[in-house]
Amino acid sequence: MKSIKDTMTAVWHFYRDGFRNMTWGRPLVWLILLKVFILFAVLRLFFFKPAMAGLSDEERSRVVGERIAGPPAESPSPETYNL
Repeated sequence: MKSIKDTMTAVWHFYRDGFRNMTWGRPLVWLILLKVFILFAVLRLFFFKPAMAGLSDEERSRVVGERIAGPPAESPSPETYNL
């Protein structure tokens, strides 16, 4: 029975040899990385503004608290409990 080390070594050699013999693999990997960079870095800079820009630390903490806990609940009117 093979040990875990032997199995991991075999898996490593399988992937290493597969990447060495690729012809289109490397350019495609670089293309995918370029697309991911464009999506997350460039588009974020130009289209997505920070949600709490211009708020003080106190206002930011209040906004985060409201988003986590939800808006404050309204207290029921005294007529609600009249029987």
